[in-house]
Amino acid sequence: MTSTTLPPAKGPGFAEFVCLIALLMALNALAIDAMLPALPAIGDDLGVASQNSRQWIITAYLLGFGGAQIIYGPLADRFGRKPILLIGIGVYIVFSLTAALAPSFETLIMARVGQGLGSAATRVLAVSIVRDRYSGRTMARVMSLSFLVFLGVPIIAPTVGQLILLAGPWRMIFDVLGLIGVGMMLWVVVRLPETLHPEDRLPIQAGRIARAFWEAVTHRQSIGYTLAMTAITGALFGFINSSQQIFYDVFQEPVLFPAVFAAIAGGIAIASILNARLVVKLGSRLISHWALIGFIAMSVIHLMVALSGHETIWTFAVLQALTMFCFGLIAGNFGSMAMEPMGHIAGTASSAQGFISTIFGSLAGFGIGQMFNGSTVPMTIGFVVCGGLALVAVLLAERGRLFVSRNAPVVQPAG
Repeated sequence: MTSTTLPPAKGPGFAEFVCLIALLMALNALAIDAMLPALPAIGDDLGVASQNSRQWIITAYLLGFGGAQIIYGPLADRFGRKPILLIGIGVYIVFSLTAALAPSFETLIMARVGQGLGSAATRVLAVSIVRDRYSGRTMARVMSLSFLVFLGVPIIAPTVGQLILLAGPWRMIFDVLGLIGVGMMLWVVVRLPETLHPEDRLPIQAGRIARAFWEAVTHRQSIGYTLAMTAITGALFGFINSSQQIFYDVFQEPVLFPAVFAAIAGGIAIASILNARLVVKLGSRLISHWALIGFIAMSVIHLMVALSGHETIWTFAVLQALTMFCFGLIAGNFGSMAMEPMGHIAGTASSAQGFISTIFGSLAGFGIGQMFNGSTVPMTIGFVVCGGLALVAVLLAERGRLFVSRNAPVVQPAG
């Protein structure tokens, strides 16, 4: 398919649109990463002795986030993007405030699931809204630029969480998340128009929805890149689940945690800038396939360093930043290629893809985190395995061929 741009709906210009989409997605990142410095305080306050058990604060949110995506797509295809998005943000706000008042760890976990249920709308609807307005390489550029703004949040989120902890108890983090949700709701109400044309609205019919889901999970390109994104996401969640314990227990450098975490996340941001500049010229496949090879190579090198006993906070920071740089070249491109053939069922396809990648990615990441043994070896093994599985999925999507752009001209042989 050639790169095309659909007639834009009235509303925000390109720059504001990218920022709005990015910050909608960033609600999710902020709800995860701002928690990391607070895990010890939450565990101590609510009587959670096992450090690995505290990882449920992250995973419970991700499971809610992934599970709800399967319902938002069909609802958005029927009732429009904007009203469903506003409902989701409202649920996010309510459960953020519930978490702030949680009297027990069990209540907090339930509230985190609820937070995830609400923020799932921002993931599904953000992708669907982008797909409503753009396609092809332009869509990949929008997604890459959105990832750039979106990934600024993981860079600063642990620092934000740490600053809030200096000003008050961990419950204030959830108060701040709720206030940010209110701000995003107002922005959507005032500035975002409905992007789904009335003639494209689809009735909620079990048979049609089942056929749309079936198409999304059986189309070779769609499911191949969805599974590849699932594997790569599993590695990312494994890093997030393990990171606080790695910095606190392995390196015993809790003060450096926000700064080094920001540097590692910065690798993704730099990659997103580079991808936005190159994707229209080189294409998503060429960039992301080479990046996946780099991801696997850096993960293997990191594993060898960890196994050799020479891991330090600085080797960890450099190697993990390089690996995340490769992730930044992969994520937006894999997502856009998974959605590219699904334009006619964008909402449902986005739900199916988000459900698969988040649920199974979070479970894989939780499994990696639960293997934490006081070293970085389990995490680096997880990265190698996830990278290898992603490569298998890409080969499935591309019928065994890598680096070949679908937009490349066909050169006829001479004579």
